[in-house]
Amino acid sequence: MGKKILSAGIYFSLLMIALLFHNNNLIAQKSKQEKKQAAIKALIDSQNYVFKAQSAMPMSGATRQLNYDYDLKVSKDTINSYLPYYGRAYTAPMDPTQGGIHFISKDFEYTVTPGKKQGWDIVIKPKDVQDVQMMSLSVSSDGYATLQVTSTSKQPISFNGIIVERKTKKKK
Repeated sequence: MGKKILSAGIYFSLLMIALLFHNNNLIAQKSKQEKKQAAIKALIDSQNYVFKAQSAMPMSGATRQLNYDYDLKVSKDTINSYLPYYGRAYTAPMDPTQGGIHFISKDFEYTVTPGKKQGWDIVIKPKDVQDVQMMSLSVSSDGYATLQVTSTSKQPISFNGIIVERKTKKKK
């Protein structure tokens, strides 16, 4: 009987140690996730971040995985868009190298509203760009985002991607 109690005690002790390590690991993961969410919130609040596009979803046709460095850079005074375009264009650009959604805007409306599940819905309306009417960016608290671009001369297109910190160029 004593051996059974001893082995049950050892088993119980090992189980408690395993649960303790598991709980500590869960706490560490939760803390890491909370730090990431706080960092994303700080980027959105500062209006200084980059949306890195990972896939494009045109209105017609298949989703395209992007393997190039396409992005939308956002700061308080400038919106810099370097995104591809797939879909139907109603007018062709005068310069064939100007395909895609490429522009720099210094005059724009920027509104942020709380979104679903602690995320944000951001609407950008460039006033000094003829082709782009509106850009709607839905950002999750984990930094995953969907960007929809509405144009005057092209079908709408959406992009999936992530929000990252904007790198500042170091002055020499």
